[in-house]
Amino acid sequence: MPNERLRAVMADGGWTYATLAQKVDVDPKSVERWVNLGRTPRRVTAMRAAETLGEDVHALWPALRQARAARAISPELVALYDQRADIPVSAFVDMLTQARKHIDVLVYAAVFLHEAYPRLNELLRERASEGCAIRIAVGDAESENVRARGEEEKFGHGIESRCQLALMHYRPLIGVPGIDIRIHGTTLYNSLYRADDQLLVNAHVWGVNAYGAPVWHLRRSGEGGMFDTYAESFDAVWSTATPVQHKG
Repeated sequence: MPNERLRAVMADGGWTYATLAQKVDVDPKSVERWVNLGRTPRRVTAMRAAETLGEDVHALWPALRQARAARAISPELVALYDQRADIPVSAFVDMLTQARKHIDVLVYAAVFLHEAYPRLNELLRERASEGCAIRIAVGDAESENVRARGEEEKFGHGIESRCQLALMHYRPLIGVPGIDIRIHGTTLYNSLYRADDQLLVNAHVWGVNAYGAPVWHLRRSGEGGMFDTYAESFDAVWSTATPVQHKG
């Protein structure tokens, strides 16, 4: 089956088989097969081609996203990704958009969400206006645990600045009915992104930035499973977090 998305992107950008092939260092016949036969290139080549075309690699070759998912050992495990960078921001946005009852976010900063999707605050307002309870917990820039994470990841004071930036992004939501913003100083073992019965868990690895660490996608299938374990950990952190007030 032809890859019509790739054909359209190339046409819009004025790319030919030959010019794209030269740019990504492959044979023009390979590019022709990508388009006309729907062949999927190797991941490294696909990433290079997508960057050249200014397009999301998973939008051009969805099979690459599926290839990164592990077989589900637990009935709650939907997918396992080698690193957060493998997941397009649209996957986070789509999950939050589908939420009807609960949205919980536990991070130190995760400013990539606002940077890649500037409408995030509007989306959260829309969800809250329709009855969704939203809880956002970001890192306290003054916390020793935040500072330690910066040292471990060789990020220095940058992580403290990113915590402050995250809070700046969320400040316009303070006071919005249905939305609660807090700061926490816990040791963050995992970043959590929950939307109703779906959960993205970004594990943290010593010395590795969050975007390079694994993510598992869980879907709650019953009481007492992995989903509930992480949901309960969110509640435990939330109970110790400090509500953020309007600046006077």
